[in-house]
Amino acid sequence: MAKTDTSGPDQAPPTPSHTVGPFYGYALPFRGGEEIAPLGHPETITVHGYVLDGEGAALPDALVEVWGPHPDGTVPRTDGSMRRDPATGGHLGRNGVEFTGWGRVQTDADGHWYVRTLRPGARGGNAPYLSVCVFARGLLVHLFTRIYLPGDAAALAADPLLTRVGDRRGTLIAADETAGIYRFDIRLQGEGETVFLEFQ
Repeated sequence: MAKTDTSGPDQAPPTPSHTVGPFYGYALPFRGGEEIAPLGHPETITVHGYVLDGEGAALPDALVEVWGPHPDGTVPRTDGSMRRDPATGGHLGRNGVEFTGWGRVQTDADGHWYVRTLRPGARGGNAPYLSVCVFARGLLVHLFTRIYLPGDAAALAADPLLTRVGDRRGTLIAADETAGIYRFDIRLQGEGETVFLEFQ
C-alpha cells in the first residue's frame, strides 16, 4: 500500500482553514424549513427557483430565508419554526398547524430551492410580497430582496419600491407557472442581477 506524502505544502490535503467559507450547510438548515404553510390550507402557494452566481451557474450551497404575512396582511406572531423538545432539547420542527410566516431552505445539488407558504397579503401601501434573505459562498454579508407575485397589475404599478427600481422591476416579480406555483431565480450579480435592498 503506497503512502501519500503530505510533507510539502502542495501535498497537504485542505483543511477548513484552507477553504473558502462560510459553510452554511452546517447547523443552519432544519428539517421542514421549506414547509411554511400548514398542509391543506386553501391559500397555499409554492415559490421555487435557483440561486445563480455572476456566471449564471447555480449554487448548491446557498441558504434562502423567506418571510411573509398572513393572506390578510397581518404579521404572524406564532413561535414554532425552531421549536425544541423541553425534555431532550432536540429539534421538533413545525407543528403542521400554525403559520409562522418564516422558513429557511438550503439549495439542493442543482442550486434549486422551494418554499410552500401562504399567499401574502398587502401591507403598508405595498403590493403583496415575500421578504427574502440570501446567504451564499463569497458573500460576507447576506443579501435582502423581495418576491412580488404577479396578478394585480394596478398594485404592482403603484408599489413604491417597484416604482423606484424602474426597468429592473422584473427581477423582483416572480413568474406565474401554474395555479399557485411561481418561479423566482435569485441572480447574485451579472446580467439580470436581482435588486437587493439595504437596510440602515
